[in-house]
Amino acid sequence: MVFTAQGLVKRYNDPDGNEFAAMGPVDLQVFSGEFVCLLGPTGCGKTTLLRLLSGLEYPDEGSVSTGVNIPGYVFQQGALFPWMSVESNVMFPLRARGTGRGEAVSRCHGILEKVGLLDFRRSYPHELSGGMQQRTALARGLVTEPELLLLDEPFASLDERTGMVLQDKVHELCKRLSITVLFVTHNIEEAVYLADRIVVMGHRPGRIVRDEKIPLEWPRNRISEQFTEILLSFRRTFEELVDPATFSSSGEGKA
Repeated sequence: MVFTAQGLVKRYNDPDGNEFAAMGPVDLQVFSGEFVCLLGPTGCGKTTLLRLLSGLEYPDEGSVSTGVNIPGYVFQQGALFPWMSVESNVMFPLRARGTGRGEAVSRCHGILEKVGLLDFRRSYPHELSGGMQQRTALARGLVTEPELLLLDEPFASLDERTGMVLQDKVHELCKRLSITVLFVTHNIEEAVYLADRIVVMGHRPGRIVRDEKIPLEWPRNRISEQFTEILLSFRRTFEELVDPATFSSSGEGKA
């Protein structure tokens, strides 16, 4: 087992200063080697849960036991350092942990080659397309080969084709490196395509309403009958959680 969350509750204050429960209570277990997708509409607490599990925020109630030292974290917008080159951005977590420059460069170039960015290692974030920036962020998250990788809607801002290519690349790398993944998304097809297991969250306050393994082998066929049946099943669950007017046919909320 990689981590266990028990009774997690997170509270915030509204603009008038009134406290409200944004999420919880939430109980969740993720096991070594799993690729788990946290699926739910915008505002249901997916990112809050990810931040609690990463240690970026602390719960008001409950506890988290990760069983790992430092998880990798890839933010939705990449969060690259604009004054650093691609190479320096990717090497940053290695250098921060005291890895020697020679080894850091070698590992950096290896992961950049895997995501197709080795030729752009001297480039700066503003010189890259959105897809290339996100691949850089993914490389930075993967370069330490963490036991646990937390991904917060990493493909939400990308065009469909680029997102699909990166889905395959991330899944392949994580399985090859035996990295356990918790992947936040509100895209139902993305979740069914990637996940060993899907955990659906509802909102007000955020809570887990469905937790199910996906009985599909790899490689997965997005137009197969079984894939479509599973997709429609989760779409029905999703439609119960959101106003139908905000639910698009692509499986994504508008917000």
